[in-house]
Amino acid sequence: MAQAVQRACQGPCRERDLAAQALKAALAAWLSWAVAGWWLHAPVAYMAPWMAILLVESTVYQSVAHALQQLVAIAAGTAMATGLILLMHNRIGTMGLVLPIVVLLSSWSRLGRQGIYTATGALFVLTDQKVSVATSGFRIAEAAFGAAVGIAVNALIRPPVYLRNARASLSEAAQETAGILEAPASCLADGEWGEEEANGWHRRALHLKHLVAESRSAVGWSRESLWGNVRRRTLARSFPGKDYDAVILVLEYAAVHTTELTRTLLEAAAEGRQERWSRLPLIRGYADFLTEAAEVMRLYAESGFGAERQEDLQQAAKKMRATVDGLHERMPDGLRSEPQEASAYGTLLLQAQRLAGHLESSARQEPADGDA
Repeated sequence: MAQAVQRACQGPCRERDLAAQALKAALAAWLSWAVAGWWLHAPVAYMAPWMAILLVESTVYQSVAHALQQLVAIAAGTAMATGLILLMHNRIGTMGLVLPIVVLLSSWSRLGRQGIYTATGALFVLTDQKVSVATSGFRIAEAAFGAAVGIAVNALIRPPVYLRNARASLSEAAQETAGILEAPASCLADGEWGEEEANGWHRRALHLKHLVAESRSAVGWSRESLWGNVRRRTLARSFPGKDYDAVILVLEYAAVHTTELTRTLLEAAAEGRQERWSRLPLIRGYADFLTEAAEVMRLYAESGFGAERQEDLQQAAKKMRATVDGLHERMPDGLRSEPQEASAYGTLLLQAQRLAGHLESSARQEPADGDA
């Protein structure tokens, strides 16, 4: 806890964002209660701060979307419970009839995760000692007022933006990809790697898919956080545009390549073929390719979101491509003395060609400033 407070005080970070959202939620609840409860003395004023605090969401778009779903859910449950209890004049009987219906209605896909408020709205009515059409109408109106306050506070006071999260997530995935590619490079030529090392490389490669998925999700959150955001104009140049999509695509291809590479190395280690591999004339060239591909991924981590170091990236991609082309040209002669290794090495080289092609193609693209 102390470290989180320290990070929040030092500068922009996730902890500061969370603290800001918590303060905004408290402010929204206070404002809605001050108006509905203290000033207007509304009959069911608690509905306003309850809705307000719930709707200071992670993004302005979610605040609006969830407000509509919650209001529909609450209105449906409130109206159903009010109508039946006034018709039946039996609270226990009404509860037994209404609750199964509203719980079933709460699973309606159009209401999403807000569907549970259908049952909540019904319970507010069924547990109230005084049930009337007027009271239920006030309950819905005050819920709508609280929702409006929550949306307004979230949209107008430091509306949440997650651009830092997207950049950090993409950079982490690119750096991890570079580390996975570089790890076996120094071991291939000397044959000093075993099943334990190869298994570690393969586990890291499998986890890379999750990092890439998190990166795609982070970019989506960044875009959504700018929908309806009053800060959008000032953040237009930082908007996650097509350059972010290009980086994610490269990371996805790199994840596939590293998974195939490490699986091949794991199979070779399980069969004790490291020493034979170290004698292959082309293995040093392949190790060079892995090192160069790792450098390209590191440069992607720095230049994938703008023009910084773009020239270095293009030069590194060209160098990597030249190494792969050289390996391809020398492959028939290089494997003549070890025909039993041709299949495994061919798999590695095929993955190398594909990854090099994607990296070089993406490196030639001019980074975009962002989408309007």
